[in-house]
Amino acid sequence: MRALIIFNLSKTGAATLSAEIAKILKSAGITPCVFGENIIYAEKVGAEIVESPSICNFIITVGGDGTILRWGKVAADYDIPLLGVNLGRLGFMASVEREEIGKIPELLSGEHHISRRMMLNVELIRDGKSVFSQRALNDVTVSRSSRSKLPEFVVSCGESEVSRVRADGIILSTPTGSTAYSLSAGGPILSPDLECVEFTALCPHTLFNRPMIFSDKQTISARVFQYDNSKATFSVDGGKAIPIEENDVLKLTRCPKDLLLIEAGEGFFGAIHNKLLTPLK
Repeated sequence: MRALIIFNLSKTGAATLSAEIAKILKSAGITPCVFGENIIYAEKVGAEIVESPSICNFIITVGGDGTILRWGKVAADYDIPLLGVNLGRLGFMASVEREEIGKIPELLSGEHHISRRMMLNVELIRDGKSVFSQRALNDVTVSRSSRSKLPEFVVSCGESEVSRVRADGIILSTPTGSTAYSLSAGGPILSPDLECVEFTALCPHTLFNRPMIFSDKQTISARVFQYDNSKATFSVDGGKAIPIEENDVLKLTRCPKDLLLIEAGEGFFGAIHNKLLTPLK
């Protein structure tokens, strides 16, 4: 059995913690592996270098939810279950804290729950042609550029227009992304095993606005109408901001691949209670 360890090079102590995890895996008869940018640390971590994640049975990320957002799509491509070790702050998807790494072999051997997390295909259509394509595990955010006046954002579900609002922006998220930016914008928390798309407006200039939930079987599209030379950009999973023009159409559809996320302890709602509610008590 092989476990691919992916660690965030920008996180202090990630390589050292990965070496500790590698020792624990070896003692349990599991071969630790490294890939990509982490191979320069292969000797320090004490791991085998692999040319492809496909030969591994599991992926272990060491970092935060951002590391899972990056590598979760790779794990989904190969149908490999992923376990996150949290070195970040909240870490809703990374369910193992650094002091709990001793239980990793137990989790990989079957003492775990697999949570299927849906993803979205995101495509930007310009002049009838696709000029951008990416997958989203968390969300797609369309927002006005800095110092720009408020544009008008139009959201459609299938062939029906469902919202036309002047705002700072809009968020279209998966259930996994409901605890990210959408939550901060007043959106509801969705159980991650739901199959739907959540729409939340960012600071809408209206008295009447509520989040909406769409079926994952529908095509969701978003457009931006400029006002007084207003400008807007969009980003996928908090990535690079990409300009979106007035006649562009941003299309979202359900991705056929799901992330297989290994959950430990009390799972998603335990994380909600411990990381969001407990600090308030």
